[in-house]
Amino acid sequence: MKVNWEGIFPAVTTKFTADDELDLQMFETNIKAQLEAGVDGIILGGTLGEASSLMDDEKDTLVKKTVEIVDGKVPVVMNIAEQTTKGAILAAEKAKANGASGLMMLPPMRYKADDRETVEYYKAVANSTDLPIMVYNNPVDYKIEVTLDMFAELAECENIQAVKESTRDISNVTRMRNRFGDRFSILSGVDTLALESLVMGADGWVAGLVCAFPKETVAIYRLQKAGRIEEAREIYRWFLPLLELDINAHLVQNIKLAEVATGIGTENVRAPRLPLVGEERAHVLGLIEEGLKTRPTLPDYLNL
Repeated sequence: MKVNWEGIFPAVTTKFTADDELDLQMFETNIKAQLEAGVDGIILGGTLGEASSLMDDEKDTLVKKTVEIVDGKVPVVMNIAEQTTKGAILAAEKAKANGASGLMMLPPMRYKADDRETVEYYKAVANSTDLPIMVYNNPVDYKIEVTLDMFAELAECENIQAVKESTRDISNVTRMRNRFGDRFSILSGVDTLALESLVMGADGWVAGLVCAFPKETVAIYRLQKAGRIEEAREIYRWFLPLLELDINAHLVQNIKLAEVATGIGTENVRAPRLPLVGEERAHVLGLIEEGLKTRPTLPDYLNL
């Protein structure tokens, strides 16, 4: 299935049972809620998906199950977060074999590659597969930045098509446009900068709180795309305290608590992560409770 790198792409959480097994029933409940809200793709195995703690067979299961659930409605994108080029190439092969339509790729994990090594890593994987690739550019969390000069080198790989822009610098949207035009699709990767990035020309939003609030997230995107910026802004202002749960070391626990509150998830995380406790938990629950209490009435955003 062709990936159009625009719109809302939830970076979905991985659901676990209390016995630390994949909870495919609740996972399906959440994916169906995303589809009903009008998302444009599903991303698996990202930071929110607890990629570092998933076994290879679990990743295979998640891709196959998601492909089954979406049934051709939207593309399924698998994240690659590997330590070696060999491992990343193998992960790309398995993702395709399991039915994924595209890849999101982090730079090499653990080893802090320099610019040349990072470019060669991306090129090697891109040249090994015909799946389209979105570069995950998040130097804040992963300590390696893919610079504009590096994107210029990557442009020779036709299947490197998009960037998840998570540098926290909104002006990078304009820098990318000025240098590359429409060569790369740009998707905001930071919830608290999403509307600003979209207004400045980003094509979409790889979202986090969408996991718990899919309709509100899609509504913001569709409204701004239709030029109804004030309506989008009002929903975004309501959403911001919740979106800030995404830019936090405990973003997985935060967002899973929000999923519980909206009835489309569980709180279970995989150790060494642990559920929130004490004042931190009370604070997050208070933000979620206030958000639910003041939840806006949405316009018919799917028919704009």
